[in-house]
Amino acid sequence: MSLIPSFFGNRRSNVYDPFSLDVWDPLKDFPFPSSALSASFPRGNSAFVSTRVDWKETPEAHVFKADLPGLKKEEVKVEVEDDRLLQISGERNVEKEDKNDEWHRVERSSGKFLRRFRLPENAKMDQVKASMENGVLTVTVPKEEIKKPEVKSIEISG
Repeated sequence: MSLIPSFFGNRRSNVYDPFSLDVWDPLKDFPFPSSALSASFPRGNSAFVSTRVDWKETPEAHVFKADLPGLKKEEVKVEVEDDRLLQISGERNVEKEDKNDEWHRVERSSGKFLRRFRLPENAKMDQVKASMENGVLTVTVPKEEIKKPEVKSIEISG
């Protein structure tokens, strides 16, 4: 176990996206019993959930894919703001606890999540579509063709 967090491990990250890096938890792998841990350190697992999102650009569209396992489409909200902002948000509920259960490890996050992306100028904001299948949200933002400036040759006289 490393004492120094590996912020730039084997995954892609964007230094301009404050949600693309995992938050380092120094107590994550310590062998505390769950009851001792919760009594000593009140750090519930219902924090801001990190949701992984891929963004690819095809010739026709910008495509966003978010892994949201266990969520229904009714629990997820996709919004587009006027200033070219795409926002994906929702909430993953905490599993109900039974007093007879003894938890050995809790790694699945619960709580609210929010991801925002500034869309480029060529995005057709009025034609955004979203679908969800097998826990994967796909948001498609069509692109409009940017007209290239016409170049006209001018004959030089003289």
